[in-house]
Amino acid sequence: MTDEYRIRGLLFDCDGVLVDSLVSAGRAWDAWSARWAPHFDYHTQMVHGRRAGDTVRELVAAEDAERAELELEQDEIREAAGTGALPGARELTSTLELPWAVVTSGTRDLARARLGSAGIEPPAVLIAAQDVTHGKPHPEPYATGAERIGVPAADCVVFEDAMSGIKAARAAGVGVVIGVGSSAIGHGADAVVPDLSAVSVVDGVLSLSARLD
Repeated sequence: MTDEYRIRGLLFDCDGVLVDSLVSAGRAWDAWSARWAPHFDYHTQMVHGRRAGDTVRELVAAEDAERAELELEQDEIREAAGTGALPGARELTSTLELPWAVVTSGTRDLARARLGSAGIEPPAVLIAAQDVTHGKPHPEPYATGAERIGVPAADCVVFEDAMSGIKAARAAGVGVVIGVGSSAIGHGADAVVPDLSAVSVVDGVLSLSARLD
């Protein structure tokens, strides 16, 4: 299997790739569900990698969706202080010389709050939920990310932990898709690494020092 890839740009999912927000998100969703959707259990029913608003609209009445989504965002931002960086995330992103972006299913304010808590400097390009009409697994988020950093999708690498994100990257025509963490195994990534500490980029060559697949 190939452990080196020639690339010109990098697109990172946020949660589960750069930051560990599972616990803080769980607290926020538990509080929100108690008010809006007592039948929903985040820990067993959540489909990760999608926009929160898309899930909210499946759980509450249409006339309440906007208010419910706003309350959820406020809950998540309030809990974001407990978010930490995943291994290798700060080290890799702080040394990149190629164009890169974060492409998240979260909102812009939430992504910035979580990245800030994790000590990761947000990039100049951050594609968030409100920047696209269709969220992952639709190709629009990653196609938009590639366009905004000025690199053809075929010359980009995407780092994703969720099936929805991997599907979105493939549909966008991204050249290389690297899964991050065991949740990415079996969903069509070119390779799966335990975390970003296994990734280095030197002179346009992406190298992997460890794999899970």
